[in-house]
Parts: sequence; structure tokens; C-alpha cells
Amino acid sequence: MGGESTTRTAPHSGGGTSSGPVGSRTGQRLSGLAVALGLVLFLGGFGWAALAYRPYTVPTSSMSPTIAAGDRVLAERVDGGEVRRGDVVVFTDKTWVSNAPVVKRVVAVGGDTVSCCTDGKLTVNGKQIDEPYLPPGSLAENKNIPTVKVPDGRLFLLGDEREGSLDSTAHLTDAAQGTVARSAVKARVDAVVWPMNGMLKRPTGFEALGALSEPGPLGTIGWLIVAGAVLVLGGGAYGPIAKRTAGGRDRARPEPAGVR
Repeated sequence: MGGESTTRTAPHSGGGTSSGPVGSRTGQRLSGLAVALGLVLFLGGFGWAALAYRPYTVPTSSMSPTIAAGDRVLAERVDGGEVRRGDVVVFTDKTWVSNAPVVKRVVAVGGDTVSCCTDGKLTVNGKQIDEPYLPPGSLAENKNIPTVKVPDGRLFLLGDEREGSLDSTAHLTDAAQGTVARSAVKARVDAVVWPMNGMLKRPTGFEALGALSEPGPLGTIGWLIVAGAVLVLGGGAYGPIAKRTAGGRDRARPEPAGVR
């Protein structure tokens, strides 16, 4: 017969699997750079968070529904002088609770006049405050608050669950008329992290009285951590992907076997 054309499999070079680096030299360098940068961002984000924030577990429902009993929050370390109306703060005051932090919302600062209620709303400096963070259908206060002039350097605080909160209204007969020193503030709550309810909403009802506090760096920190994780995983995946791609190219390649 005139002959038969067939194909045969080209042998793998080296007689086995290569143990050297897989992928182009540029790809290897870029993957290493991605992993290194990712680690810097990832660890730097956690380091920044550790310096800027403190975790707290809220033991009562006095801040419900904003913060429920047992929720875990992250609070930015701030100086008491940075606190503004509407902030949810963590403070310590032995006349309120001994040896334990308290979480409440600042509704008035030094120089403000606060009272309740006017048409069912909290009034600060004659301005009726909209408080959408209160439980649906609840009153701004379950009892009348006498007019209080907040002394300079002090704060007037309420819980979002007004009916059961032991806040400034429970200390009106104290010498400070329920107010707390700014210096007692240890941190400002930025977010509820367990369960993951996210950042607290801005208390826009106080905007007419002055500027509100800006959110802390928690959002930026979160993006740094996510970006770092993506870079580390992406850079680490380059080797296996390149190996699989190279293995696919090195598989059986048909070639002419000649005439026999």
C-alpha cells in the first residue's frame, strides 16, 4: 500500500514536570508585588482600626432600635471637645454608673437650652428636633422635661428608647441637672458591627443648630482591608493559574509521523 499518515504525541520536555517558577518573569514580579502591597494594606487597615477604634458591647436596650441589647459597636476614640449634637457617645460618669461605660445620644451641648415636649418633639434652643431614629410611634419623651440650660463644657444626653432609658432625665435633680462633662466622653460610636448593621445614620434633625460630626475613618479602613485581601488572593493565585495554563499548552500536540 502507498503508505499511511498518522499522528503521534510529542513527548514532554525534560521527561517530567518542571519544578521551576511558572509564568513569565514579569508576571511573577507583578504577583509578588501585589501580595506585598496587599499585605501592607490589609495589616495596615487592621492596625489603623486598632489605634482609632475601640469595641464595646452595649448591655441594655436603652439605645434601641439604633443599638439593641448585646450589639457590638465600634467607637472612634475622640476628645470630648469634638463631640457635637446628635452624636452617640461612650462615656463614664460615676454618678450614673460605677466603673462601666454608658452609651447615649448627645442632644444638647454647653450653652444650649433643652426642653420637652413641644408638639411631641424635643426642643433645643427653640427648635423642634426631628428624631427618625426613635422607635416607630414613640414620643420624644414619656414625661415633661423642665427647661435646662446646659452649662459650658457639659452635655445633655438621652437614650433612643426614651421610655426605659436611664439618661439625663433620670438625673435632673443632681447638682449638674443631668448633664455630663465633655471630658467624660471616651469615644463616638460609628457603626454596629455585630450584627452587621453598618454605619449609624447621620442625625440630620440637628443640622439647623450647627454642623454635625463627620463620620470617622471606618469606611476607608474597610476598603483598605478589602483591597489588601483582594491583592493578596489575586497575587497568590497567579502561580496556580499560570501553571494550569502552561500545562494546557504542553499537553498532547499532534504532529506528522511520516510515511511508513
